Amino acid sequence: MEDLKTSETWRVFRIQSELVEGFETLNELGPAVTIFGSARLSKGNKYYNDAVTLAKMLADDGFAIITGGGPGIMEGANKGAKKGKAHSVGLNIEIPSEQVPNKYQDVTLSFRYFFIRKLMFIKYAMAYIIFPGGFGTMDELFEALTLVQTNRIKSFPVILYGTEYWKGLIDWMKNTLVPSGTIGREDFALFSIVDTPGDVRFLINEHSRVFGGVRPKGSNHKKQKPNNCKSGTGDNLRE
Repeated sequence: MEDLKTSETWRVFRIQSELVEGFETLNELGPAVTIFGSARLSKGNKYYNDAVTLAKMLADDGFAIITGGGPGIMEGANKGAKKGKAHSVGLNIEIPSEQVPNKYQDVTLSFRYFFIRKLMFIKYAMAYIIFPGGFGTMDELFEALTLVQTNRIKSFPVILYGTEYWKGLIDWMKNTLVPSGTIGREDFALFSIVDTPGDVRFLINEHSRVFGGVRPKGSNHKKQKPNNCKSGTGDNLRE
């Protein structure tokens, strides 16, 4: 029993150390956007290439780019950030498959605990961009939607990238969750769906203009609202 207490105490210290390291490293990052997506969609895939283009575009606007630090979409986003000479941040996770941080990061943090890593994603991003992905990407998406829905964080752009990929999920939400009463139609305003990097840029800058979100110095890009944006619209955590 005493050994168990000791191990649990040391776990608390490890959790605390990861929190402190994350806060101290990212606190001066400035305006940032977090980009999520599958580790399995590699170079040559359309979504990988779009992640590079989008991250470069946002980096040119002055945003730092945060990813999960791994391969695939995460690598593409970090690569685009480096091309745009913005801070390129990877929040790596220690898992049995030994995810290796991609080479396009200038800030790398490694986490043992998923919940601390997700806290860093949400705390330091003024927008979430969700590229196609699997369970991990879904986890990050639905946690963000839950936090906004329950007013635990301020409303911020949660942007799904790729209408065709997300269509089945949206149809299930509309045809199953809404009729069952487990979500309301108003909850669809919590996120947007787009298909081009320019559409993402428009939504992020529009949110900053309308809701007073943080905008990087020199970010003055304007664009006509795309017709195919299905809209909703982070600031950081509420106290």
